[in-house]
Amino acid sequence: MSANTHSTVLKHHFGDLEQQHASERLGMWMFLATEVLFFGGLFGAYACYRLWYAAEFEYASSFMNLKFASINTVFLVTSSLTMTLAIRCAKLGDKAGLYRNLLLTFALGSAFMVLKGFEYAEDFHEHILPGTSSFGGEIKHDAEAQGLDTGKVRLFLCFYYIMTGIHGVHIIIGLGCILWLVQQTYANKIPPENYSTVEVVSLYWHLVDAIWLFLMPMLYLAGAHIHHVAH
Repeated sequence: MSANTHSTVLKHHFGDLEQQHASERLGMWMFLATEVLFFGGLFGAYACYRLWYAAEFEYASSFMNLKFASINTVFLVTSSLTMTLAIRCAKLGDKAGLYRNLLLTFALGSAFMVLKGFEYAEDFHEHILPGTSSFGGEIKHDAEAQGLDTGKVRLFLCFYYIMTGIHGVHIIIGLGCILWLVQQTYANKIPPENYSTVEVVSLYWHLVDAIWLFLMPMLYLAGAHIHHVAH
């Protein structure tokens, strides 16, 4: 108790570090619960329309770039590993290891966003867009030739851009938090007894990764069995 009382990282309104760490985790879990509710609404809406307009959703999904999505999945899954290793390094007081794993996590998250940017650029170039004036190219003509409702195809694209766009915003926020951890590590403000600072950020990052593991099959694998497009 004496060590906790004199710890430089113990906030004055907590009795000890254990209470402080538990409160930090609880606060993050409560925030993540609201995130689950938010994305749960999007997933629920997608599931309903996917059941109602299965042919159009599968068709539109076949135009998504599965190669880019697969690479990005590897980036995010690996970043979860490096983030977990960062927590271990923080607990052990391994500043170099913590610094290295945080930078690796940041690099992998940044690579995800860069590749997603290339994917969006390719979609724009091929007119895989939900707007009536921008929707066209092969996706429109092929859909009309198959007798599909192009409005429902555009609905899938609305889900695609909204869900991946919101997920991208969460990635950017996570990258900002990781950069803050890097700064705190550089300034020697994350001693072993304050490892929960890294742990709390990791909870957010793991949620972002988990959301992608739902988005990937929903948006990219629904039409993977349709082979009329070579991505």
